Amino acid sequence: MAQVSINDNIMDLVDGKPVLKGVRCKDCGNYVFPVQKGCPKCAGADMEPVQLGDRGKLWAWTIQGFPPKAPPYLGEADPAKFKPYGVGYVELPGEVKVEARLTESDPALLKTGMEMQLVADSLSTDENGDEIVTYAFSPVN
Repeated sequence: MAQVSINDNIMDLVDGKPVLKGVRCKDCGNYVFPVQKGCPKCAGADMEPVQLGDRGKLWAWTIQGFPPKAPPYLGEADPAKFKPYGVGYVELPGEVKVEARLTESDPALLKTGMEMQLVADSLSTDENGDEIVTYAFSPVN
């Protein structure tokens, strides 16, 4: 069984670790995630691909307590089997705020401003038996 990225346009898997794909505007220096053809800040079109950082600070968060609508959601859709998970914005220093799953779902253990690390998070298994993974952020202990 291999691990496969949920979407090759947003992340690669390198040695089992996620690498987020973004772009940087050559006109104004603005970072964008996910990849876009133009800059939402200055409307520039000269964008260069960049690998985004893998550590940041939790900016805002909530807990997803019920299964999202499927499709597009690929995880467990049965409310009896669904496990809540955190969702938040993680600010990557000098780059961008990334909306992401959080590996922690206990609100008592999440704090705005806490250090977070990018990790791979398993979502489901595809028709080939491969593990579909997405990116998530985990608290740094």
